[in-house]
Amino acid sequence: MGSISHLTAAAVLALSATVSAQNSSSCASMPIVDLGYARQQATSYNATGGYYSFSNIRYAAPPVGDLRFAAPQAPAVNRSQVQTGSDSRTCPQASPAWEAIAAQFIPAYLFGKTNFTMSDFNLTTSSSAAAADPSENEDCLFLDVVVPEAIFNSNKQHPVLVWIYGGGYTAGSKTGSGSPAGLLERSQNDNSSGVIYVAMNYRLGAMGWLSGPTFQENATANAGLHDQRFALEWVQQNIHLFGGDPKNVTVFGESAGGGSIMHQITAYGGLKGPAPFAGAVPQSPGFFPVVSPAAQEGVYNDFLALLNVSSLAEARQLPSSAIIAANAKQVAGAPYGQFVYGPTVDGDFVPALPGQLLARGQFDKNVSMMTGHNTNEGLLFTSPFINNNSALNEFLTMGFPALSYMPETLKYITETLYPPIFDGSQAQNYTNQIGRVEAILSEAVFTCNAVWLNKAYNNETHAYLFNVPPSLHGQDIAYTYYNGNGSATAGTGGTSLGVQNAPVALAMQEYITEFAKTGNPNVRGAPFFPMYGSNATVQALGPRTIAPMRDPAASARCAWWQKGLFY
Repeated sequence: MGSISHLTAAAVLALSATVSAQNSSSCASMPIVDLGYARQQATSYNATGGYYSFSNIRYAAPPVGDLRFAAPQAPAVNRSQVQTGSDSRTCPQASPAWEAIAAQFIPAYLFGKTNFTMSDFNLTTSSSAAAADPSENEDCLFLDVVVPEAIFNSNKQHPVLVWIYGGGYTAGSKTGSGSPAGLLERSQNDNSSGVIYVAMNYRLGAMGWLSGPTFQENATANAGLHDQRFALEWVQQNIHLFGGDPKNVTVFGESAGGGSIMHQITAYGGLKGPAPFAGAVPQSPGFFPVVSPAAQEGVYNDFLALLNVSSLAEARQLPSSAIIAANAKQVAGAPYGQFVYGPTVDGDFVPALPGQLLARGQFDKNVSMMTGHNTNEGLLFTSPFINNNSALNEFLTMGFPALSYMPETLKYITETLYPPIFDGSQAQNYTNQIGRVEAILSEAVFTCNAVWLNKAYNNETHAYLFNVPPSLHGQDIAYTYYNGNGSATAGTGGTSLGVQNAPVALAMQEYITEFAKTGNPNVRGAPFFPMYGSNATVQALGPRTIAPMRDPAASARCAWWQKGLFY
């Protein structure tokens, strides 16, 4: 099974990536940082924001040839010329075909339509595939460092904020969420020097998330998690060269990025030392729980079949074009709401589901935690064709295959946890089958993850609820990356929602950057942000007010999902 993404408007995202370049200059006088293995020159300077961008810094060797499907390795020493970061790289992308339906279904549903058939959707597309992004390349393990000039020229060490992007573990890039200009500006409130911003690429789809018993005989499962870890260790080793404090690093990320953070906190069951960061802001942390070795083996065998090879050794000899094409085809055929690829229980980096590791105390307990989730997380992944109980049962057994052999557990989910009662009295107040499915997916895949994280840290955390309608999964990214205009970043469901409420965007940025600096989101000028506490208090970021309320996700249903009784 795959994991969690958000739909984006590619054209708008492309525009967002250029925001930081506005009013920038690039010349031979740019500063150079000596990384030991390479010398890296700033790619540009933003005169308006007063910051340098060190773009496309190689943090690992090219994951090709024998290193394809392997753990990341240190980059080769290359000091013969100064690296300018002018060659932009993006890891190969893939998207499921059902996103085309979701782009039409979600607006219609939000306007009141509840019954759908395939004839409701226009799926006519060009017979030729969209042109590939020229920056897509298997050799994609690069990161960006954006540092305010005052910090770069300072003799002191400053806080660091590291972004891990979402995209269903099959899409996304270090620049795809937007420019960090707004975050940097907000971090400098009250005459603060602010923070350093870092964003990394990590391998996607088959290249980053293959797993299974046979695969693991000669390759590394969850390579994408290893890439992230390698980049985070790079930050620990090198960020001081830019003025950063390796002891004050905060990671933040949405969707697959938030789910990745959850896996980084529980990495190796906490047995291999602390996480390489001091704070974390997982936003809508999401992934489909995949434990079954048989399921993992099936995905691996399907991938080999698409390549027309019978072994991993043969796959490593193929050109990138073949690997990329097979990955795109496999992900395109994903079941509705899924992505084929994502984190799996591999017995190593992921010894068990993160929720279970959190319950057992097998994680780094010394991380400051600020969680976030949205009111309507599950709609993006909900099939519009589930219109009766039988269709729901089929959908659940497809997503959680073990339920096919556990009729009593399936019955418990559909009759006790989420019964067919449509009077608004149940989870998320659903009033129809689509709302019922949305409630299940929201809790099983997203919001309960946040609840478990808060609980694991003894509720001594901060948590927000993004509640600006329609509060869809991924809608808060535009707010996180707000730069003073409503179209800075695309929304979800194929609709460019942008920022409809600037005060919420500014508050979010202030909370995130202050948390990165101090471990506490409270900052002068923003509404007081209480601790989660025993009352499960979240800071609700609403259309008219920003105020505390009880977390609607904190329920006995989450306690049941955490036990992993569905496999």
